[in-house]
Amino acid sequence: MAEQALRTTGRAWHLVARPRGWPTPEDFALRETPVPQPGPGQILVRNEYLSVDPYMRGRMNDVPSYVPPFRLGEPMDGGAVGRVVASEAAGFMTGDTVLHGLGWREYAVVDADHAVTVDPEAAPLSAFLGVLGMPGLTAYAGLLEVGSFKEGEAVFVSGAAGAVGSLVGQIARLRGASRVVGSAGSPEKVARLVDEYGFDAAFNYKDGPVAEQLAKAAPEGIDVYFDNVGGEHLEAAIGALRVHGRVTLCGAIAQYNDTEAPAGPRNLALAIGRRLRLQGMLVRDHAALQPQFTAEVGGWLREGRIRYDETVVDGIENAVDAFLGMLRGANTGKMVVRLTP
Repeated sequence: MAEQALRTTGRAWHLVARPRGWPTPEDFALRETPVPQPGPGQILVRNEYLSVDPYMRGRMNDVPSYVPPFRLGEPMDGGAVGRVVASEAAGFMTGDTVLHGLGWREYAVVDADHAVTVDPEAAPLSAFLGVLGMPGLTAYAGLLEVGSFKEGEAVFVSGAAGAVGSLVGQIARLRGASRVVGSAGSPEKVARLVDEYGFDAAFNYKDGPVAEQLAKAAPEGIDVYFDNVGGEHLEAAIGALRVHGRVTLCGAIAQYNDTEAPAGPRNLALAIGRRLRLQGMLVRDHAALQPQFTAEVGGWLREGRIRYDETVVDGIENAVDAFLGMLRGANTGKMVVRLTP
């Protein structure tokens, strides 16, 4: 309670205008907001790490979707991990470390049933926003459950140096893929995919047509494509998929800031003869996999068999810059914002 007695306000990012095309800093405002005491069944959390993720761009548009849009003039939200500084909820004590969904702010009053405790001794706190959090489960469920990956199959991952893509490739390798190929947006990221993450091949999508580079990297074709990008990548993957191939449609970051309708995959008719399956995914539909995911990926992490990177930006005042940088591919691995006292 002593900390809360000293802090009656905290900073929070608000969306103040709906972007058209690429967001700009003027679409956001960092404002002081009251820090109330928690009510019955609630906890007050001082956030230590905030997550910025591609899906947040869609929530800035006022359109129907699987999750409500951010409301203008109100604090935004997203994944966060922090310490409980006051509790009115059974099972939560001051000092506990919790994962919850009220990020983009320094302090959050959270309903206890929307928070889970995490073990700060098991991994760095930021890992619960990445490899052991939503991106990790997305990679695990998207490859194994949605993509129906089987040992001996070839896998292609776009956005492979990001928080999700880098884990998809490693999980495929550890589960016995015959070949793992990734695309990224810089020579440094391409080298990291092969040298650090164990991909069999990788290419820079800026170096030439994706279809041509994929054909060289996977000359015998692919069985599973994990799509984080959409656009040209999806079209190339459809052309490379073998009979009964599968596509996990996880993201389309190449199109999130477009102001015109995309041309779309022009070769979608190939899905008929090859009997392809293209399936969208939302990680929340796969919560039942959480124990299996935690056990398997957590085990690989402890054994040093899986690697992860983070791009850490310090200070809540730089959260929007971190978000915009993530959209432009400035991150390797998970982009997180570390709050400083």
